[in-house]
Amino acid sequence: MAHPLIPQITDLANPIAADLGLELVAVVFHTHERPPSLRVDIRNLVADTGLQDCERMSRALEAALDAKELIPFAYALEVSSPGTSRQLTTDREFNAFAGFAVEVTTDRAWDGKTEWQGQLIRRDDTKIYLSLKGRTVEIPREVVAKVYLHDK
Repeated sequence: MAHPLIPQITDLANPIAADLGLELVAVVFHTHERPPSLRVDIRNLVADTGLQDCERMSRALEAALDAKELIPFAYALEVSSPGTSRQLTTDREFNAFAGFAVEVTTDRAWDGKTEWQGQLIRRDDTKIYLSLKGRTVEIPREVVAKVYLHDK
């Protein structure tokens, strides 16, 4: 279950990221760690996400969090890039990783399965297209839970 502060932190972080030319990918609060760790994943919209992007976002978000006093206890802020083993979510990612191996999980069985591994062909408004040993499989987007890059 996500920490109850996540929606407020996300609402605060989204415009900061946008102002810096970045995209907010994920926010996770690990309260079981000591000190608790707030992890924010970002992506540069026009280039590879670099250390400078993470530093700019970290400084700006830290100042905003301190000003809002959203988190009433000590915590560690970690801003990073989601890396290459990430979940594909945007049209840009689906286009960039066409031809790569992916794993698709569905929230309910479709064609008798809930997990699919194959080569990403493309995604459109209604389906995700995979190549499975040369055969094209069309998975309706409404049943898709997640799509991840997959290491063969």
